Amino acid sequence: MQISTTLSSTQVDDATLAEILANPGFGTNFTDHMFTVEWTPAQGWHDARITPYGPITLDPAAAVLHYAQEIFEGMKAYRHADGSVWTFRPEANAERMVRSCERLALPELPVADFVQAVDALVEVDQRWVPTNPDGGEKALYLRPFMFASEKFLGVRPAEHVTFMVIASPAGAYFKGGAKPVNLWLTEEYTRAGRGGMGAAKTGGNYASSLVAQREAYAHGCDQVVFLDAEEGKYVEELGGMNLYFAYDDGTIVTPETGTILEGITRASIIEILGKMGYQVSERKFGIDEWRTDVASGRITEIFACGTAAVVTPVGTLKTRDGGSPAPASTELTMKVRQALVDVQFGRAEDTFGWMHQIV
Repeated sequence: MQISTTLSSTQVDDATLAEILANPGFGTNFTDHMFTVEWTPAQGWHDARITPYGPITLDPAAAVLHYAQEIFEGMKAYRHADGSVWTFRPEANAERMVRSCERLALPELPVADFVQAVDALVEVDQRWVPTNPDGGEKALYLRPFMFASEKFLGVRPAEHVTFMVIASPAGAYFKGGAKPVNLWLTEEYTRAGRGGMGAAKTGGNYASSLVAQREAYAHGCDQVVFLDAEEGKYVEELGGMNLYFAYDDGTIVTPETGTILEGITRASIIEILGKMGYQVSERKFGIDEWRTDVASGRITEIFACGTAAVVTPVGTLKTRDGGSPAPASTELTMKVRQALVDVQFGRAEDTFGWMHQIV
């Protein structure tokens, strides 16, 4: 792509930026610029540009507002100790967005253009990528997204589509850091069934999780567990993360994909565990197995993973009939977590070839 750049004349000053980066929170502060490119059948992808961050204008009849034709990605840029800036497996995010495009009938953005767009924004706003002199895990969270921007109320794939990238410095996703998170099992709500949109990263999947997530908060839990829509007995995913179950015989299980999102962190952990000598089984995993095998001690650890939260140990599972206690250990969880973040932040050799340098 040919990308034009218009720099902001009101960039955040250095003192204010230092305050933001010292305690960035998650998703509350945004960088000085944003990337935009548009698509029409006649012109294809065109008018790629970086402009000052700010509100966008949508017609009230914009298709996304009525038919939810929208997808997004989540990834991070990491500053290494030498000052360089890297992203983690950006091609995997780009490839997943292509699959989401197919499911939502949106035009595919080529992988190379996706990576170029992210690189261009991070390069312009590189001062927003936090440092971690204390060995912390602050990073620049990146949100590429695509939506139907056509002014049209008919029900068909949009003929004007906009792709954008925005960025926000991020600290820990959960306020308690990498401490065990308690989970609420919803047996009333599901996210997606066979043939649905569960495997696409689209806002509708997250919207459908919010009422159950609110229910989880009301029961003192951090996240909600969803079961399959067909039989209501197989564990699928959390509101925003995938799950792993470690057994006392060294085997590890993660729910199979198909109706759930193919997490990039999830896939990376399978490779990390393989290098550690573990074999991961991707299969249907019943909620009864969770309860029974934790109670017997066969399940020694449970952890959740995702781009925002990285890897987080799972504590108590709460249900209407009492639930299940937390497994006894977090040793493997923290070992896997450390292995992953050490690669991302350049503290360990990237033997997988995952990291992509921008600056």
